[in-house]
Amino acid sequence: MQSGKINVQTENIFPIIKKFLYSDHEIFLRELISNAVDATQKLKTLASIGKYNEEMGDLTIQVEADKKKGTITVRDRGIGMNAEEINKYINEVAFSSAEEFVKKFKTKSEAERNAIIGHFGLGFYSTFMVANKVEILTKTYKKGGQTKAVKWECDGSPEYTMTEIDKKDRGTEVIVHIDKESAEFLEEYRILELLKKYSRFLPVPIQFGTEKVQEKVEGEKDKDGKEKTKEVEKPRIINNTDPLWKKPPTECTGEDYKKFYRELYPMSFDEPLFQIHLNVDYPFNLTGILYFPKVKKNIEVQRDKIQLYSNQVFVTDSVEGIVPDFLTLLHGVIDSPDIPLNVSRSYLQSDASVKKISNYIMRKVADKLEELFRKDRKNFESKWDDIRVFIEYGMISEEKFYDRAIKFALVKNTKGTYFTLDEYKKHIKKNQTDKDKQLVYLYTTDEQDQHTFIESAEEKGYDVLLLDGVLDNHYINTLEQKMDKTSFKRVDSDTADNLINKEEEAPSKLDDKEKDKLKEIVEKNIDKDRFTVKFENLSESELPMMITRPEFMRRMKDMSALGGGGMMGMDNLPDQMNLIVNGNNPLLTKILNEEHEEKQNKLVKQIYDLALLSQNLLRGKDLSAFIQRSIHIID
Repeated sequence: MQSGKINVQTENIFPIIKKFLYSDHEIFLRELISNAVDATQKLKTLASIGKYNEEMGDLTIQVEADKKKGTITVRDRGIGMNAEEINKYINEVAFSSAEEFVKKFKTKSEAERNAIIGHFGLGFYSTFMVANKVEILTKTYKKGGQTKAVKWECDGSPEYTMTEIDKKDRGTEVIVHIDKESAEFLEEYRILELLKKYSRFLPVPIQFGTEKVQEKVEGEKDKDGKEKTKEVEKPRIINNTDPLWKKPPTECTGEDYKKFYRELYPMSFDEPLFQIHLNVDYPFNLTGILYFPKVKKNIEVQRDKIQLYSNQVFVTDSVEGIVPDFLTLLHGVIDSPDIPLNVSRSYLQSDASVKKISNYIMRKVADKLEELFRKDRKNFESKWDDIRVFIEYGMISEEKFYDRAIKFALVKNTKGTYFTLDEYKKHIKKNQTDKDKQLVYLYTTDEQDQHTFIESAEEKGYDVLLLDGVLDNHYINTLEQKMDKTSFKRVDSDTADNLINKEEEAPSKLDDKEKDKLKEIVEKNIDKDRFTVKFENLSESELPMMITRPEFMRRMKDMSALGGGGMMGMDNLPDQMNLIVNGNNPLLTKILNEEHEEKQNKLVKQIYDLALLSQNLLRGKDLSAFIQRSIHIID
């Protein structure tokens, strides 16, 4: 028997491990399973190069829980260890660095603390976050002297014991005696939850207990002529050892990708639109499959769907800052051994390898979208409404993606025709260039509510875009900054005559005195706090009154409501609206010349309410009063 005590001058390392090694104590199981997989994979490698010539047998890793004994056991049939290796990998690697680790640890940020854990070989010691004692029973695959099986034991103090034992089979068995504070980890449902979270795609089979399944009985049918089944108890294998992303893309079918998507997201009922299969080994190793989902209106619901793996070990599904923000709307898997496993997300965000991987993925996404656009424009257009939020988000937030996406980003007008931005520029250049050579893009965010304005714009030969997406206010801001001599105006931001300023204002039929008198009559019958009265010299056929919403303030308010881009709190300000009075409409002259004040007020209220009604702003008692007044006028 060998016993030892490590002289740690500063303080005991174990309280630090127990409290601070990882923010989630559940990580201990991931670490133990990862070590077991690593030992098994090493044995496979030795066998493949002829350095291990015996029968490997069943390599399944066993996970067992015993609530009575208060233990969790992880058992593998990998390479195992002898006494010398226990000293090297368990005692020396961690304990000999204990004092240095403690010194470094106390002065570091969380990100830095996590970054040095792997350097000191402390993954195994994560077990002491949840244990009051840990035992290792191990036998090396090697033959000859100094290869006897060994038992190592430590109770969480700087003392350990190591004794020779009888163990017939090679491999390692780690027995974790769970402390009272961590009793949750002895529950079957909790262990199962953790195994499925961290280990469901590991390359070595992992068994946790058994499960009852229905199995077909060959050659037998029930009374209804259906195949007969019987219930059988089988080993419960947690993981898929050969996930689709590890296969070459040429070997995968469309159905394979859909099946794997359902495996990743069993609670999702939507099929993905298409996918990108990542497979690169230089200048870094990266495999994975990224799916384009149908992006819903609430983009926040979409996040946290990319699963990040390192050598098939789950790291996180919170990838903001690790990949560009717009890519978090994608679903799927990214796997790279170049992604450090035992680190915090804040450390990952600043890691050089992660940044390279992030840029590569963004480039591959742009490649895929451009390929789809060029290969089958019609099919791309049919998917546009489902992926436009994703592409617009990328163009807003990433300069490099904007430069690529400008070639395939589409816009759709109210007639349902799709254009690239370059095509649309040519389409409207003749009719929609103002007197200052500025190209004006007209758009609507709601075809129903803004129908009157759309109709007026189209009567003047203008084309109107449909921009009703959740990010469109931010998107058009980006386009205005990037594109020369370009402005976007919503069709209800002004009258059709003034949306695109082409020539001098038309002459007015009213002089200034008449306008002042009419303004007084109008303001007496409207909500002055809500509307600013403005006179404009429109054609006689234009409506007598209409309500417009100034582009700048409305857009800033909408952007602020969504988050970002506008002034803080601007979304809480009341709507700023103009009541445009068309002084050239004959009805205004009639009101001005009306001698009876009551009739004059009634006419103003009527056309004011019609303007409100066209904008869906007439409600409640005002709507009831309008209906009664309309009936009275008809009578």
